[in-house]
Amino acid sequence: MQVLLYHIFLGLFRLAMLAASPFYKKAHQWRKGRKGVMDYLRTQIKPTDKVIWMHCASLGEFEQGRPLLEALRSHYPAHRILLTFFSPSGYEVQKNYKGADWVCYLPLDGPRTAKQFLSLTHPALVIFVKYEFWFFYLKKIFYQQIPLLLVSALFREDMNFFKWYGTLSRKMLRRFQHLFLQNDSSLRLTERLG
Repeated sequence: MQVLLYHIFLGLFRLAMLAASPFYKKAHQWRKGRKGVMDYLRTQIKPTDKVIWMHCASLGEFEQGRPLLEALRSHYPAHRILLTFFSPSGYEVQKNYKGADWVCYLPLDGPRTAKQFLSLTHPALVIFVKYEFWFFYLKKIFYQQIPLLLVSALFREDMNFFKWYGTLSRKMLRRFQHLFLQNDSSLRLTERLG
């Protein structure tokens, strides 16, 4: 039931962005930026490329993940870096970031979208920064047994994960092989989940 509600929410969100795009710059950038992403990836990423994929919601999350991204670039020079953003505030500022081979928006979550995206990018490692939880992407990554990390995560007791209705959120959190947390209270909260 929660997956169905999540799917409905995504559809409503897409419609809201479509309706808002003529009136709000960020909604327009969000919508326009996602057009052609799959074609871009298809022409850019070769089947032989070893890809490390980092996803950030926006600029603040990118800045938190940046030291790790740069360390990975240094330690794994044979790998190529894919950097994706959800928000225009991250993408517009970092679209020419030299520390990544490819920078683009993450297409909105969905079963077919996640399958196609992972087929095109075939990452060897996936890193999500802080608060990014996309059910269908996480599910496909998990079932393809791709190492998946959540870095710079911060949890509070009032978040869905720790509520009776947070079953889907907890399921998404369990898809990650490793959680790198910002503080001890986040550690204690996640330990309660088992």
